[in-house]
Amino acid sequence: MVDLQSRSFFAKSVSVHILALAILTTVFSGVYAWRSMRLQSSGPQALPPIEVEAWTVEPKAVPQELDAIGSLSSVNEVTIAPEVAGRVIAIDFEAGVEVAAGAELLRLYDAPERADLETAKAKLEFARLQFDRAQELAPKGAESRQMLQQRAAELAQGEAAVRLAEARLTQRTIRAPFAGRLGVRRVNLGQYVNAGEPLVTLTALDRLYVNFTLPQQELSKLANGGKVSVRTDAWPERDFEARINAIEPVVAAETRNISVQATLGNADGALRPGLYVTAKVILPPRARAILVPVTAVVTGPSGDTAYVVRGGKVEIVPVETGRRFGPHVVVERGLKGGDVVITTGQLRLQPGAAITLATTMAKK
Repeated sequence: MVDLQSRSFFAKSVSVHILALAILTTVFSGVYAWRSMRLQSSGPQALPPIEVEAWTVEPKAVPQELDAIGSLSSVNEVTIAPEVAGRVIAIDFEAGVEVAAGAELLRLYDAPERADLETAKAKLEFARLQFDRAQELAPKGAESRQMLQQRAAELAQGEAAVRLAEARLTQRTIRAPFAGRLGVRRVNLGQYVNAGEPLVTLTALDRLYVNFTLPQQELSKLANGGKVSVRTDAWPERDFEARINAIEPVVAAETRNISVQATLGNADGALRPGLYVTAKVILPPRARAILVPVTAVVTGPSGDTAYVVRGGKVEIVPVETGRRFGPHVVVERGLKGGDVVITTGQLRLQPGAAITLATTMAKK
């Protein structure tokens, strides 16, 4: 009897739990259905417009330059060396000083050459006397015409011998071929030097050459007389102006570059041959260039893009950039005058997103 009552109680308990679970399931299903109906009736929630800063594109003229790395060389530079061998008997210069053209720098032992010159002059004087005597006697028949011709030849030989002796004596005195600054002295008094042995360098610093190269595609932009701005880290605060004086007519086969040379005035002697410099060939300004802030260009895996506002929506446009001018950059392709480009907050935007402009900047 007790066992039957227990079974009856257990059956009733199970029935109650099943009924309660069915009621809860019905309630939750109703709530879910009610929320779904409300969401469907209200529709998707629109995102609020995103506030951004933008720039209105206006074409403007910008300067154009061709940048190159080059070096300086002297217009006139020579290593002073003797033409003949000999012993140094006089040094008439100090290292590092300015000298005038023709200034005497050094003399070699020249006593034999001076003696040869005196001998040649004496022979010349005798030949002249003989020629004068023959000229007087030949018209009178006292001297043959053949003898007169011989005396004339001897006179010419005497004059040539004097010129030769003078030239040999001149070789013993070394002079500055042009005005300039001397370098370090490499010779001492009494030293025996050979022909061609370096004694000192002489460099004219009043004018220098600027030598640099440019790619072959820039050839059409170059012309003799073109202005070149030159800078060097030796004088970082100064700009030096040069003018193109020569353009190599042949393009280098190895590099496809063009060699260019410009002449640079250096009256104060601030620059030196051998300095590395940056050279900028100044070109006529480029009219109606598209200039935008650097922040308006977004660089990604597929290249550069700009976020353009059109009809209150965002459109991503691929662009090609060119030369940079401080905080701005030239856009070669992709934008036009009147376009409004976003300059900040691009990473928050998607194509077609609605935006509001916090600030719209025009060109400056």
